[in-house]
Amino acid sequence: MRRTCRFFALLLCLLLLLGTVPVLGADADELQKLVDETAAYQLGAVSFTHGCEWAIMALARSGCAVPEGAFDRYWLDVKDYVAAHEGRFRMYTEYARLTLAITAIGRDPTDVGGYDLLEPICNFAEMGAVPINGAIWALIALDSGGYRPDDPARQRYVDLLLSRQLADGGFSLVGKGGGDTPADTDITAMTLQALAGYRDQKAVSKAIDRALDCLSQMQLADGGFQTMGITTSESTAQVLVALGELGISPEDSRFVKEGNTPLDALLSFRQADGSFLHTDEAGMGSIATDQAFYALVATLRTERGMNSLYKMSDAEKAVGEPEDTGLPGRHPDIRKAEVTKPGAGFPDIRGKACQSAVEALAAREIINGMTDASYEPDATMTRAQYAAIIVKALGLTPDKSGAKAFSDVPESSWFAPYVGTACAYGIVEGRGSGLFDPQGTINRQEAAVMTARAAALCGMDTSLDADGIRMYIAQFTDYTKVSKWARESMAFCFRAEILVSDEFEEDIEPMRDITRGEVAQMVYRLLRKAALL
Repeated sequence: MRRTCRFFALLLCLLLLLGTVPVLGADADELQKLVDETAAYQLGAVSFTHGCEWAIMALARSGCAVPEGAFDRYWLDVKDYVAAHEGRFRMYTEYARLTLAITAIGRDPTDVGGYDLLEPICNFAEMGAVPINGAIWALIALDSGGYRPDDPARQRYVDLLLSRQLADGGFSLVGKGGGDTPADTDITAMTLQALAGYRDQKAVSKAIDRALDCLSQMQLADGGFQTMGITTSESTAQVLVALGELGISPEDSRFVKEGNTPLDALLSFRQADGSFLHTDEAGMGSIATDQAFYALVATLRTERGMNSLYKMSDAEKAVGEPEDTGLPGRHPDIRKAEVTKPGAGFPDIRGKACQSAVEALAAREIINGMTDASYEPDATMTRAQYAAIIVKALGLTPDKSGAKAFSDVPESSWFAPYVGTACAYGIVEGRGSGLFDPQGTINRQEAAVMTARAAALCGMDTSLDADGIRMYIAQFTDYTKVSKWARESMAFCFRAEILVSDEFEEDIEPMRDITRGEVAQMVYRLLRKAALL
């Protein structure tokens, strides 16, 4: 069930019921407090690597303080990502998403690891061929930095959107222009965001007015919005962003229903730690929090008379190229592993989820195959093998002296230096009675604990309170089977997306032996989050 909202929100709701005070509305000081608190939550959850674009954009546009070098860390990682994909992505909207984050942090999307992200955005033949969201995000991205103002693709995108307006004034992902398909809240709001910069065109101005009327009619009594019959925080967030791009206050009379505004509705999804739920009872993923956060930022910027969320001409320009040195606060002995064996790979990982991870780690000789020709991704891994991988991954100097604590780690064994080093740095512990059990297999919760300890050495904040732990592991039906000593580490791995919940089904299976493919993905993600890859 949804956890308790902030005290002031509950108090406010009670007073509203009693009819003694007005709605929260858009008080700038209160909004600033909300933005600051959600930013604090995001700083504990965001890795500042590729894939965190929405949170990074919101943090940059919020003006809240971020750790030194955090945006530089993202820039370095996304340059590597774009170069690794040779500037080509399967999802065309990815170009726009990257452009927004890059522009927000003051970097240049026309030169990202040698690739120009605006070229495919201006390719109307391809972007215009995808669903309506392709045109929406192409316009938003181009307008974010005032890029290519004379490119004819701009007007073609505008015309395409106008041609898709439904009979009720709204827009949907698949509805045809003038058709009776019901409008979708999210797509209608996003279309308004894209058209906001073209209101000087008479046809656009008329379309915007119709779409606003449509959204007003779709609004619920609590001030919120639905998509596909489900009330979600994301739908309300997108409406708030649309209002912000148009310079409209959430207290505009068209968007106050029974005394409730969209902002009131959004805050009903807010949790005590600053995160937001997807619906009023479920959804603890990052998407709801990301969208709610940038909606709050958009509303705050409107109330303070600043540039809108997506109009980023006021973004401070970054100067020079940062050094790739890892996270602030990392242990001084941590070193970035360099590529020493380019092109390393194994036939038995081709097409598997772990392929990129195995290839990246093998190229740095962090990980080896079971033979020269096979990695065996579905095989289990021993504790000694994991110790060797994590020591190599962190660039630590192998030293067998630490292995003397274990009677079953012979000084002459190949793994003694790795076990000794991992033990000395607090990454691994024994299994009691002076034994390390080097040939024993490692299970999922043990791998999570060791990976979290390695993450702490890399400068990552691995701490979570009891609520945070429940938030990240209670989504699995067997979460109570996670040993108490492993729960915080397991929750951290999900929070940092070293473990990805979408890759699991209903069960976490903490005692299940982890596979070599899963280990490769965990270590690979750790190094990317720690800016060491």
